[in-house]
Amino acid sequence: MGKYVACICEGGAERAILDLLLDNHKLKFERKQLIEEEVLRCRGGGEFEKRYLRKEFEGKITVYRILDSRREKFNLSKAYEDKVDVKNVITAPEIEKLIICNEGKIKEYERELRKNHKLKPSTYCKTFLKYADVKSYDFVTEYFSDINVLLNAVYEYRCISKVKENEVTLWGLLKEDVKKKYEGKR
Repeated sequence: MGKYVACICEGGAERAILDLLLDNHKLKFERKQLIEEEVLRCRGGGEFEKRYLRKEFEGKITVYRILDSRREKFNLSKAYEDKVDVKNVITAPEIEKLIICNEGKIKEYERELRKNHKLKPSTYCKTFLKYADVKSYDFVTEYFSDINVLLNAVYEYRCISKVKENEVTLWGLLKEDVKKKYEGKR
């Protein structure tokens, strides 16, 4: 990992989870390493380049993109390709699946998913769990206010996820000592 880190999220729920993990020192990097010391909201490579890369940085920048799509591209110009290491942190199908894991409703969600193949985890949370604001920063921050509840949900999600080779997940961003607490749990 480079001296500098950028952490980019697509929505409020993702940003809340990253902020909770950062503020509780559970990630392999600390807030003080982050560009502007915060989780960024910036989708495209060109926009990221204009807003953040035109400053002077010593060494390589590691960019973690927290996203639920494996297809989203993050193109940087040739001038920055060697200065930035981009890692996609996949939360497919959606980050709200952490809430379903925490509620112990994975089997119920999967049963509903067989009935409706387009059922998103966020829709399930709104419809079946009655969490109207499931995508909001404030809701997620309050819901996972106990960091151990969040860490357990990340672990449970890891256990049921179909992670592809060479993919990074939220679990992969955790410090090794945090992960060791959960190893061998099942």
